[in-house]
Amino acid sequence: MRVVGALAAALVVAGIALYLIPSNDYIFLPDPAHPVAPLMRVQGGHNPTGAGGIYFVDVFERRASMLESLFPSIRSGSTLVPAKLIVPPGVSDQVVRRADLRQMSISQRIAAAVALRRLGYHVVARPAGVIVDYAEPGSHAIGKLEPTDVVVSLDGKPTLTVSALHKQLAGIHPGATVTLGVQRGGNSLTVRVQTVTDPRDRHHALIGFLLAGEAASIHLPIRVQITSGDIGGPSAGLAFALEVMEKLGHNIDHGYRVAATGTISLDGTVGAIGGVKQKTIGAREANADVFLVPAGDNATEARRYAHGLRIIAVQSFPQALRALATLPPKR
Repeated sequence: MRVVGALAAALVVAGIALYLIPSNDYIFLPDPAHPVAPLMRVQGGHNPTGAGGIYFVDVFERRASMLESLFPSIRSGSTLVPAKLIVPPGVSDQVVRRADLRQMSISQRIAAAVALRRLGYHVVARPAGVIVDYAEPGSHAIGKLEPTDVVVSLDGKPTLTVSALHKQLAGIHPGATVTLGVQRGGNSLTVRVQTVTDPRDRHHALIGFLLAGEAASIHLPIRVQITSGDIGGPSAGLAFALEVMEKLGHNIDHGYRVAATGTISLDGTVGAIGGVKQKTIGAREANADVFLVPAGDNATEARRYAHGLRIIAVQSFPQALRALATLPPKR
């Protein structure tokens, strides 16, 4: 009996240790979809009344414990992702977290701009630089560029758009060192980076980072305030744009509980997101009637976990509005 007790105690201690020790994986977990209305204030707008509503979905994302990494099935609806795919080499968890929060802030202003333009408001939006997603492994940008840095110039010449950056790089010899003007969290920096050879064209130089899109200086004609707390990332852009229109008196949901996910660009394009499995489960848990999802692989994966939830694939904001407007009357 003592041996059995000792073994049981040892297993408990081992289990606790495995639960407390972080692994080299991240774990994605579902979170029920949240209504957007309580988070948003629009000047001159009002909270919608009646049934339905716009919902955004997010994902619980954190370092997995060793126990969760070894036995992921103990967390329903979970997905394990290697940490190196979430936190690029040379970047800390804290830097990635700050980047996620900044991406959320950027997506909110873009969403408001897209919705207000759709309603006929005059919105001023000027390109303001190229946003860094992350520095590529093996490049000299590691440790010099961080997620959500905004590259505004190359060798003193403005690069406020992706095309402008590519044009400037076309005249750079691979291996040459370039001087980048960078905006980081309100600070202006000068960063020198040695370029690398484009593997697709040995005559073309690359700085060594993936693009997360273009930054923009946006002036909204009315105040739009969104309080999202500690939720980060750009994937709620579509839901925010829909809610702006709801707040200004337009019946966008048509009585349906509409969950929506997707990044949104100034031209209204809806872009792909991560964590589709968890977000689809979250939409189901919130009893959503329909789930707007970026077309392509995202929609394909969402249908795999829909279990009766109606999935609507969209590529743009106008398409999302049309899809909702043509739903049959809610019973």
